[in-house]
Amino acid sequence: MYTVSSSLNVGRTRGFYSIAYGCDPENVSKARAMVEKNLRDLQENPVPADVLLQAKVLLLQQIPLSESSASAIAGGFLARTNNDLPLDEPTQAANRYAAMTAQQVQAAFAKWIRPGDLVQITEGPNPK
Repeated sequence: MYTVSSSLNVGRTRGFYSIAYGCDPENVSKARAMVEKNLRDLQENPVPADVLLQAKVLLLQQIPLSESSASAIAGGFLARTNNDLPLDEPTQAANRYAAMTAQQVQAAFAKWIRPGDLVQITEGPNPK
């Protein structure tokens, strides 16, 4: 793989976890197997302390960046209102992120992520 990213999108009634990666067609099966293995590992083992700290820092840095313009602030207020969330939800989220433990991350992956049920969408030549 030469690029990998993931995102979590949550709405009022459903959410989805997305993993995107770029690789040569002959490596698609290997890449998918690696993604599934990593997801199972997150379900079965606590996240290492340094990885958890790095993830927390990334999440905490995104909060002020997501409100870096008047338009973004207004959009955030509208989104929170539409989803029946408190207007200070980013502050509450920051507190939850800072307090999160490796065991809580493991439990969330075990409860909500189903590595065997991933949908695959391929752009480009047929994977091998």
